[in-house]
Amino acid sequence: MSKKETTKALFDRVSYRCSKAVTNTYSTSFSLAIRFLHKDFVDPIHGIYGFVRFADEIVDSFHDFPKAHLLERFKEETYRAIDEKISLNPILNSFQFVVNDFGIERELIDKFLSSMEMDLRKAEYTQEKYEEYILGSAEVVGLMCLKVFTEGNSEMYENLKAPAMKLGSAFQKINFLRDLKDDYSELGRSYFPGIDVSKLDDKTKKAIEADIQADFDAGYEGIVGLPKKARFGVYLAYIYYTALFKKIASIPSARILEERVSISKPQKASLLFGSYVRHSFNLI
Repeated sequence: MSKKETTKALFDRVSYRCSKAVTNTYSTSFSLAIRFLHKDFVDPIHGIYGFVRFADEIVDSFHDFPKAHLLERFKEETYRAIDEKISLNPILNSFQFVVNDFGIERELIDKFLSSMEMDLRKAEYTQEKYEEYILGSAEVVGLMCLKVFTEGNSEMYENLKAPAMKLGSAFQKINFLRDLKDDYSELGRSYFPGIDVSKLDDKTKKAIEADIQADFDAGYEGIVGLPKKARFGVYLAYIYYTALFKKIASIPSARILEERVSISKPQKASLLFGSYVRHSFNLI
């Protein structure tokens, strides 16, 4: 290996460490789930998460800065990084490596960034816009990860594509319920179509939960079809979100607008142990 190649490899390793730091900082649940993927998948999934997390932070957090301009610049730098196969932004350098190495289609990236642009505007969503946002913000991210997990096996990718999208959709809708208070009161967003968030009642909440459960059921079918190298890590994320979903479903609608529901560290540890036992005995 030449000195030039060694230097670039070192830079790539540093870039992936930055993406890992982003994952660990912003999501303890996902960071733990990623740890239980096969080592071949750990860096690539960190690369994807770092990218989507930074884009999300631009539209969600940088209120004192020109968010539209920052997102447009981030978008331009993303495509430049993919084309040039390098970026001095370590998060984008990690992401371009994953895109180029696993053949992630530009269409998936386009749809994701389009959904981030939708978040720049305060709006109540129609059913059509809601589905468009879910597709871009969650379902295509699931497909990016599936590209990694299937490692170029196009037949497996096509077979698991629909359930991967459903699982991403379920995760995102649970996030919507968990973050309902902050999204509505702080960001002026209301994702669920045709619903007055300020008047959310138990009947409406149960209808949303039924929709999420249908996505979960379809998504689980895809988990059992994943390669063993990926199955446990994805299953663990599924178990965490299932626990969060059950906790949200167990409380009245009024409390959703008053607090952000979460899973405690002891409960996460218990879920990890139980999931590992089921995985070890091929009970998934």
